[in-house]
Amino acid sequence: MTAERHLDRLRPAAARLARFTGRTLRGEWHAIVVDPVRQLARRGLSGLLLAFVAAFGVIFFHDIAQHPTGAMWVTRLGGVKADLPLWLSLLRTPVSLYVPALDLPVWAGITQLFLAFALAELTLGRSRTLAIAYATTLAGTLVARLMIAIGPGWSGLGLPAACGQVLDTGPSAAVVGLFTYLSVIRRAPVVFTLTGGSMVWESIAVPNLAGREHLIAVGSAVVLGLLHGRRARLRALGRSLLPTRAPGPSPTAPTAPTAPTAPTAPTAPKASPVLPVTASATVPAPASPHPTSGRTPMTSLER
Repeated sequence: MTAERHLDRLRPAAARLARFTGRTLRGEWHAIVVDPVRQLARRGLSGLLLAFVAAFGVIFFHDIAQHPTGAMWVTRLGGVKADLPLWLSLLRTPVSLYVPALDLPVWAGITQLFLAFALAELTLGRSRTLAIAYATTLAGTLVARLMIAIGPGWSGLGLPAACGQVLDTGPSAAVVGLFTYLSVIRRAPVVFTLTGGSMVWESIAVPNLAGREHLIAVGSAVVLGLLHGRRARLRALGRSLLPTRAPGPSPTAPTAPTAPTAPTAPTAPKASPVLPVTASATVPAPASPHPTSGRTPMTSLER
């Protein structure tokens, strides 16, 4: 009875796990296989330009390196070592992507190289594919130089000085970085396990310079993948961290002297309004009789 109860409790959890696994694998299949195939059908073979260039570049440098003179020129153009000056290593790093590694088979690695660049170009575009491939390769090269500069010790972080003489070439770091970046932004745990997990196992099984660089490439690709699509947020964070200047009183510009005003002409006095003349209603008085010249009128007796 107790076993039946345990089975009844485990069945819903197992069903949820199965549904989650199915959704994850279906989403990863569409993100890693279906979407790039649709892009390839839409763009044609032009969508695989970087993959063809990378594969033919490795084959070309491999064939040239089979002759002594060609091997010398391949080393001068793309041979990167940790004991070289930094400027020379940076100058040779882009060409070192196409120079085959010494301890890896060329024809087995070309398939991985072609597939990594093809998926990245169809998913990310050419410019971002080149940026991720170069950034992960450069991160591995620079951090390896730092580990050799530290020296052995430091809890296994440093490397002996003899590793500075090892030829550090090959597109393996770029391949691992591209696969890891795609698995992070596309949420593909199976691809991440096959790439990042295999590199961890390689670094544990064979603790050499290449294994360290592959781990660094995986770590840098994970960081770049987590920062994907957060450019606006990073800009806002950077602006918030910058010190802000307190707004001070703005200096006032000296005012220009005002020009003297011209004298105004005298204004004419305003004429008072003319009232309309109305006819007088009064009748003029009768004229008085003309006065006599100082004499009173005579009576009849005086005559």
